[in-house]
Amino acid sequence: MPMQLTSEQLEDYRRDGFITVEDLVSLKEVEELGRRLQEYTHNGRPPGEIRIQVEPRVARGELKVDHPGDGIRKVGNLVQGDDLFRALGMHENIVGIIEQILGPDIKFFRNDMLMKAPEVGSQKGWHQDSPYWPIKPMALCSCWFTLDDATPENGCLAVLRGWHKKGPLPHVKVTDDFVIQEGHWDPSASVLAPVRAGGGVFFHSLLPHYTAPNRSDKWRRAIALSYMSAKSQYTKEGEGPVYYHVKGRTYPGCVR
Repeated sequence: MPMQLTSEQLEDYRRDGFITVEDLVSLKEVEELGRRLQEYTHNGRPPGEIRIQVEPRVARGELKVDHPGDGIRKVGNLVQGDDLFRALGMHENIVGIIEQILGPDIKFFRNDMLMKAPEVGSQKGWHQDSPYWPIKPMALCSCWFTLDDATPENGCLAVLRGWHKKGPLPHVKVTDDFVIQEGHWDPSASVLAPVRAGGGVFFHSLLPHYTAPNRSDKWRRAIALSYMSAKSQYTKEGEGPVYYHVKGRTYPGCVR
């Protein structure tokens, strides 16, 4: 049977804006996903639809790496472009939990593998996701699924518990990032959300979150699988892109 949240877990999500769920998939599946990812990053597998972003310091030549794959920051479109990652994005345990949170009609908004190589992976500053995204209502849900144990040393998520209820906060551009404006968040309120490989942190798109640089000798690879209700609306001009359909209905005048 697909994994289901308890009523207490659902209440935790609504109150805190996040919940950690371990053992979403088997370790065998995690290992297969890790090998496939390495084929793209280190072994020359043609990327096709997959998009690769390099660490800014590596791209500028400020930091040298032993292999180009060690300098990758982000790998996008894996669900659309790869069969194993498509199966992950549609996994009954993950989608079943998303359905409990968002309802039965679901589309993908985005999916990005967030890479932190040992002693290379940089921080991602405090931010909310929805201010980046042209979707309303600002109530998407991401599963931050890990291929490695995510720890305080290698850059697990840190969150501001319950702050999704404060609504969108002002963000500003800084070097290599777009972050919550100084004075509009409280670092003393942050809590860490470590998770073992094969587990995930499900979190609200208005929950402020951060990941530290990887100061360890261990990789930290996590894919953010971001879902939205098919009743959501695209807020930029024009019809907007055709989003990957997960399950349920599509509605006229809403995201395609």
